[in-house]
Amino acid sequence: MRVMSKENAIALGTFDGVHKGHTAVLNMPSEYKKTAVTFPLPPKAYFTGKKSLITSLEDKIRILKDNGIGEVYLLDFDKVKDISPEDFLNLLKTEFAPAYISCGFNYRFGKGGAGDIDLLMRFCDENGIIFNCLPPVKENGEIISSTAIRRMLKSGETEKANRLLSEPFSFESEVIGGFKRGRTIGFPTINQKYPKELTDLRFGVYAAEVTFDGKKYTGITNIGIRPTFRSDYVISETFIKNFSGDLYGKRVRTAPLRFLRDEKKFASIEEIKAQITKDLQNSEL
Repeated sequence: MRVMSKENAIALGTFDGVHKGHTAVLNMPSEYKKTAVTFPLPPKAYFTGKKSLITSLEDKIRILKDNGIGEVYLLDFDKVKDISPEDFLNLLKTEFAPAYISCGFNYRFGKGGAGDIDLLMRFCDENGIIFNCLPPVKENGEIISSTAIRRMLKSGETEKANRLLSEPFSFESEVIGGFKRGRTIGFPTINQKYPKELTDLRFGVYAAEVTFDGKKYTGITNIGIRPTFRSDYVISETFIKNFSGDLYGKRVRTAPLRFLRDEKKFASIEEIKAQITKDLQNSEL
């Protein structure tokens, strides 16, 4: 069992995206040492093989800590997926000796998700643990959930999704080499592979914000398969306003903030230039 200098409070959940519902669970009293107990991936991903994450694991840990969590404890799914709900609760008791447990209204645990809030409440009562079960957090009458946010992102509703998240949806990846077509028409872009583990994003052009070297810039980002010059993978191409320089090999964070239009195939270079000019005019954030 861990030796704690302060009594321990644990927040239970998947926390993909760390949305407003999650932050309510994470908002535990300051007198406790706060730990988030979670999985590297949502449990469903272990069964389906499709990750569909809103945040990478690295980003999830960072955002959890930004929300006051001192430690993020990653459960080994293979080691706990077949244990009974009672054994799972005893594992929490042995590992953390919690004085306070916080979770959402729909938290499930144990083999097949057989453990529910009622069982967790009884466990806490029997062991003198303060139990804080958060009711659904709603926005415009709809329960905020990671599933709903993925649906919004898939339909291009990034502004709506971002209102529900702790921070705007974004991804960070390395700038890779391209065919340098953009610079020949006066609109050089940086190319990034869209991370395979992230949820599907509607293909098209977005008003965007990019961050690198501690500075933020605005621009436009096309995410998709580039129908005019087809790509074999989902690619993010960003024209950065008021910037010139070489970013190859650098890790850049890209936040597609507002959907502008769907991807389209162009008949000529002149048509591409005219559309980019129009996109830039429509992209003011």
